[in-house]
Amino acid sequence: MSILSFILFLIVASVCAFLAERLVPNSVPGGFLTSAIVGIIGAWVGGSLMGHIGPDLAGVALIPCILGSALLVFVVSLFSRSFKSRHA
Repeated sequence: MSILSFILFLIVASVCAFLAERLVPNSVPGGFLTSAIVGIIGAWVGGSLMGHIGPDLAGVALIPCILGSALLVFVVSLFSRSFKSRHA
């Protein structure tokens, strides 16, 4: 993977993270930066688990990236909500 394709992956994964944050009812604390980091990790996990399904942009499959990002954003928001309610 070249540096240009890695930068394109980060941009596409950040957009997928933004879409995933809008799909999930609870948001991740820390704003867009935290959501983008969680979304990028989720996009990588989703792309690794589901493979190359659906349309792609710059070599990044969009459906697995959005689903992986949404799943990881949802899990992180659940953990942060339970952590906040337990220590409040």
